[in-house]
Amino acid sequence: MLPRMGIRVKGTTGLLIAAAIIVFFIVAIPAYRVLFAEFFAISVGLGLVIALLLYLRNKYFPVSDKDVENKRPLGLD
Repeated sequence: MLPRMGIRVKGTTGLLIAAAIIVFFIVAIPAYRVLFAEFFAISVGLGLVIALLLYLRNKYFPVSDKDVENKRPLGLD
């Protein structure tokens, strides 16, 4: 059996690789160019809207200690 090889990608690097793959498909496959571009634009737009809503909610309504029921779920002191 061959040893398993893998590439570990985290954070910004993963986002850049994903964006490069999308751009490649938009450029390489002309028949689907409009479809991929629309899907990509809608996905990015929804992501930005959700990120903005979560940011504003956490800024104006932060989670306090009284909102958390089980502060030590593992029972550690």
